[in-house]
Amino acid sequence: MSEEKFRVESDLLGELKVPAEAYYGVQTQRAINNYHISRKKMRDYPDYIIAIAYVKLAAIQTNHALGVINDEISAAIEQACRELIEGKMHEDFPIDMMQGGAGTSVNMNANEVIANRALEIMGHKRGEFMYCSPNDHCNCGQSTNDVYPTTIRLALVRMNKTLVASLTGLISAFRYKAEDYKKDIKMGRTQLQDAVPMTFGQEFNAYADNLEEEILNLDRNVQLLHEINMGGTAIGTGLNAVPGFAKLCAANLSKLTGENFISSPDLVEATPDTGAYVSYSGALKRLAVKLSKICSDLRLMASGPRCGLHEINLPAMAPGSSIMPGKVNPVIPEVVNQTCFKVIGNDTTVCFAAEAGQLELNVMEPVITECLFESLLWLHNALDTLTEKCILGITVNQEHCKEMVKNSIGIVTALNPIIGYKNSTKVAKEALETNRSVYDIVLEKGLMTQEELDKALDPDNMLQSHSFRLKDDIAKVQK
Repeated sequence: MSEEKFRVESDLLGELKVPAEAYYGVQTQRAINNYHISRKKMRDYPDYIIAIAYVKLAAIQTNHALGVINDEISAAIEQACRELIEGKMHEDFPIDMMQGGAGTSVNMNANEVIANRALEIMGHKRGEFMYCSPNDHCNCGQSTNDVYPTTIRLALVRMNKTLVASLTGLISAFRYKAEDYKKDIKMGRTQLQDAVPMTFGQEFNAYADNLEEEILNLDRNVQLLHEINMGGTAIGTGLNAVPGFAKLCAANLSKLTGENFISSPDLVEATPDTGAYVSYSGALKRLAVKLSKICSDLRLMASGPRCGLHEINLPAMAPGSSIMPGKVNPVIPEVVNQTCFKVIGNDTTVCFAAEAGQLELNVMEPVITECLFESLLWLHNALDTLTEKCILGITVNQEHCKEMVKNSIGIVTALNPIIGYKNSTKVAKEALETNRSVYDIVLEKGLMTQEELDKALDPDNMLQSHSFRLKDDIAKVQK
């Protein structure tokens, strides 16, 4: 077996061996050597690499238009960026998501890959940076401190579209189930106690409407990510970027991506500002909270099958016990619950990291990035899993639910507007104590005729607003 070949590159700290076939260079190799924390790599998130390629492409187009970099180098760098956008060379982004240096390793990883590919395009060898430099050309007019946050924002915008598509699929699944069971009655509950009747159509449509609000909330918050600080360079003063770079680069990035990016009116303010991440993370947390609540509801409604609510059946996905034969657990809602807990925890980390920014830079952006990317990826996967392996396969135990409504004390609420609250309370108490039905007790006491009672307890009257009139003789009794 032949020994792996290396090339030697140098930086501020001295010389270092780099695999000869790697497009990355010495600073990336140092990051590989230094960071073994999350074991999740930059290349695990294709949108991350595509985003930084777009940022570098917008930057080279800007520098070329402003006369800073010549035609040959500009064309080579542009081609290298477009190849990254197409999905090529992603394996050359092996650095850990968790790192020090405020994202410098990410920026230099991209600069080195782009520079080495550009060298090949121009007919030179990898590492011959005198012809195209990671710093002088690929990072011209830029700093990690404007490239990195701009990249994160674009990556989040892209990943948000994937999340919304998955969320839309779940909403559609609930709508589908609502239509399937729109007339099937069940007992609504408050504080885990019997409340008033409703339909499964109302239940499932309520979940869909509840989640649809989150699409709007995500879209509102993702708009905050469109303000960027490219051209601010190190701290927002614009040192080493030529006049006009900031606005032209934002315009170029918008044209390339189809997004409406704007240059911040105060680049010094924008450089350390992580407020948009906090807001967007909050939107992810809000979605997670709602999604977890829905999954907990599904687990309750499916509890049993003999000694629980047993209102619905979830698809059986795995044997539920190593000791209890025949047990099947609600494993899909359970895993989604746990995903949501992770997202909620990530939001707390984002808040702490955002608060830890000092003076002109927040060096904690790598952990913010890792948490947001993880939350987006986990939520996307969880939404798809819940839709495909749970919601679409739900069935309703219709007869069982009808019987529970019929035998419930809660239906006495529908009689309040007719016989009054006090009489309804007496009926409910007697029904509980004697284990008899509300229906029979109301007739026995002569509070309503059978015709009146049947009309009041008709599902159509109990499931929506309707006209009523308090019986005059009952009203007098209750005064």
